[in-house]
Amino acid sequence: MALDITTIEEFYKHTSLLLPEGINKDIGHFNVFKIDDMMAQARKKGVMPYNRRAYYKISMISGHNRAEYADKVIDIEKNALLFATPKIPYHYVPQDEDQSGYFCIFTSDFLIQNKSGVVLDDLPIFQPRGYPIFQLKDEEVEDIMFIFKKMHKELSSDYAYKYDLLRNYVLELIHYGQKLQPATALYPLHTASARVSSLFIELLERQFPIESVHQKLRLRTAKDYADRLAVHVNHLNKVLKENIGQTTTDIISSRIVQEAKILLKQTDWNISEISYCLGFEQVAHFSNFFRKQTSFSPVTFRM
Repeated sequence: MALDITTIEEFYKHTSLLLPEGINKDIGHFNVFKIDDMMAQARKKGVMPYNRRAYYKISMISGHNRAEYADKVIDIEKNALLFATPKIPYHYVPQDEDQSGYFCIFTSDFLIQNKSGVVLDDLPIFQPRGYPIFQLKDEEVEDIMFIFKKMHKELSSDYAYKYDLLRNYVLELIHYGQKLQPATALYPLHTASARVSSLFIELLERQFPIESVHQKLRLRTAKDYADRLAVHVNHLNKVLKENIGQTTTDIISSRIVQEAKILLKQTDWNISEISYCLGFEQVAHFSNFFRKQTSFSPVTFRM
């Protein structure tokens, strides 16, 4: 039986935290929390279920815990850094009352504005066979806590560019974790299916960002990508489901929505121009697509 997927909205509901206003209108989502502030809610609500999440999570936990991640069960005696991806089910169970630290949650859309070209699921830290949990030395705890404290402080500031800073802090944590991995984990052997997945993502990302009203997506459908990769569309779909956990069409649609949100918020192009650039022949088709993906019309999202 397939595991349920816990959404951002369900995370806030489970923890009884206030859902940020306009969460579905933002380009991505980010938040950071103190673990000791969350413990009272956790005792009331119980442990978050062993599910896949529809978001990424990085945690710096001090305390005795049991972490269950995919097929791994790890006993954490004191301090640990944990990385979680939407592709893999996980949870951790506190083994005592003395819990502290921080965690942040974010979506892939949140980092897309970084323009760094980073595809989260291509990074070793988020690979199914990677090393997502690290037990830490005292000096490593100090380094990581410093990053989280900067995040927590910056989130409550009124600095106009604070989310640019926060994206950099997230990337700093990711790279810190990757440096903790065994060298062999950073250079995995590429299977044929992993190579097809990687080439697909490269083709997809090569079309972005859209920087001119005269630029238009050339590859729009699963068949477009399959033809370019010289594989059958069913094979491409199977490979992406195995390696990324989504269908070809879902991945393409998600990336187009990300770019649509950016263009609607950060340019003064009219809806017709954005529709054309994203490969829609009619504005109505783009509007219906965007509404289905986000629950907003393009005009409402832009407001």
